[in-house]
Amino acid sequence: MKELYIIRHGETDFNKQGIVQGRGVNSDLNEIGLLQAAKFYKAYHHIEFDKIYTSTLKRTHQTVAKFIDQNIPWQQLAGLDELDWGIYEGKLSSVTDRNDFAKLTKNWMNGNLEMKFPNGENPIEVMQRQQEAMQTILSEKNHESILICMHGRALRILLCHLLGKELNEMDTFPHSNVSLYRIKYKNEQFELLDFNNLDHLHV
Repeated sequence: MKELYIIRHGETDFNKQGIVQGRGVNSDLNEIGLLQAAKFYKAYHHIEFDKIYTSTLKRTHQTVAKFIDQNIPWQQLAGLDELDWGIYEGKLSSVTDRNDFAKLTKNWMNGNLEMKFPNGENPIEVMQRQQEAMQTILSEKNHESILICMHGRALRILLCHLLGKELNEMDTFPHSNVSLYRIKYKNEQFELLDFNNLDHLHV
């Protein structure tokens, strides 16, 4: 059996300012994000994690840095990177841009999952690289407690994949910075144990 503790990264200034940051933006945590990371560490440092997995983007590294500093084995996986938003990466959202995002996500909800922004990725492409990442994570037979830090949209896609939901249902998984989803893996089945838990941020 394995338990996967899957969290979204802490807040960045781009999050705060409404600037689009996907796979192509490698931003740092801001002061609030670092505080969120510290609160998560305080709440879960007692868990004896066998390994940490993050995306290749430093905002995930910084979120779990206190765990990494404990010399817990750590591996970066590109499969855990955020969806690439293409031409909107690093751009402050205007009303027009927000309408474009709303149209795109509505298409995804309607099952048009191949759609994407120019130079970007769609949910199917993200799921395909996540499948490879999960093969790596699950191949470690002796690892029972695993901490995974990744990104909002990618997290929604991964949860659909693990829990047997269609990708057009991804928005049924809410998330905030450093929200936690905890999943049990046993007999090749995934079971949701904790849903968008934010208790650690309110202590």
